[in-house]
Amino acid sequence: MLAVSRSALGGAALTQEQIAERVLTVVKNFGKVDAGKVQLDSHFMEDLGLDSLDTVEVVMAIEEEFAVEIPDEDADRILSIKQAVEYLSKHPEAK
Repeated sequence: MLAVSRSALGGAALTQEQIAERVLTVVKNFGKVDAGKVQLDSHFMEDLGLDSLDTVEVVMAIEEEFAVEIPDEDADRILSIKQAVEYLSKHPEAK
């Protein structure tokens, strides 16, 4: 898995590009996703063919990757890779 080590960042905030790269990797590694279809603007259901439970699992994998807890009401609104990146880029505790 491609992940940026926390020590390499020296505690600095993640850039949107770093976040995007890691979210893309998480989604590409999700078993039900065709990695060749994964792009920054991919919608989980419409473009990647995931159902609502799969989407919840992807968001949980993203939470684990960035060591954050996304409240259910926010997680329910994350339906694409771009939305996940935007959410994490505004989350000060994402690592």
